[in-house]
Amino acid sequence: MTTATRRLGSYDVFPLSLGCMGMSGMYGAADERESIATIHAAIDRGINLIDTGDFYGMGHNELLVGRAVRDRRDRVLLSVKFGAMRGPDGAWGGIDTRPAAIRNFLAYSLTRLGVDSIDLYRPSRLDPNVPIEETVGAIAELVKAGYVRSIGLSEVGAETIRRAHAVHPITDLQIEYSLISRTPERAIFPALRELGIGVTAYGVLSRGLLAGSVPGKGDFRAAMPRFRDENRAQNQKLIDALQRVAAERGITATQLAIAWVLARGTNIVPVIGARTRAQLDESLGALDVALTDDELREIESAVPADAVAGTRYDERQMKALDSERA
Repeated sequence: MTTATRRLGSYDVFPLSLGCMGMSGMYGAADERESIATIHAAIDRGINLIDTGDFYGMGHNELLVGRAVRDRRDRVLLSVKFGAMRGPDGAWGGIDTRPAAIRNFLAYSLTRLGVDSIDLYRPSRLDPNVPIEETVGAIAELVKAGYVRSIGLSEVGAETIRRAHAVHPITDLQIEYSLISRTPERAIFPALRELGIGVTAYGVLSRGLLAGSVPGKGDFRAAMPRFRDENRAQNQKLIDALQRVAAERGITATQLAIAWVLARGTNIVPVIGARTRAQLDESLGALDVALTDDELREIESAVPADAVAGTRYDERQMKALDSERA
């Protein structure tokens, strides 16, 4: 198993990170005891970067993660996204990254997580009403005050990254990246390499699509374009192709998809959304998969990104993503 650490800013990070969003209802019901057991198992296996968001389950996820890492704080780095507004009915209410709002969000996150500081703090999206310099400058003040250790970004384009990095060093960009979501390769990844900024790649299975997931009750993926109706039927061809290539190697489609992302750059740390210990074990198996350049091309030919049906978010959200304007 390849477990050589990857560098994100000043941090040495295990090759995989654990994303905890799915443990708080986003993909349907989840078992809290199993969720905490999964976080513990991940830490015991060497994973040291845990990703959450203050709006996941309206604070539930931070409380869950806080309980899980209470006696393991010295073994983990906590990455927290903020800025997304939610209603009591679960509705999305836009983005707020004003300095006063950032201080407020952070105060609640520190309390829910039960920690004195957060290792990586990032706006979940670009706020169209607040210059990125103002947002990053406000977080930089919290770095000086000792409440935040480093700054990350999420789903922003190359120009925004450069502007942010000019205000304060950026540790990493969190962005969706997979075999069938490769837009960052055009302009974003070159900018990150130039500036020495790492990547935490989420959606490496295209939110479970590449693993053959079928959304159930209470699963927000049911409304996502790639999972809907004729798009899902069309995308089944890509799922089948990936499964065939994986079977030829004696591994699962999940492991092959994660291994592909791992092979795309040593500055990339895939964020795996395992909700159970069984899913965690399967994902960790990707670390045993070494892919040659020829094998990478074979996989990309079997599962071409331009063959996917549907965008990764709905039309409204795609228009709002700064990363899609890059």
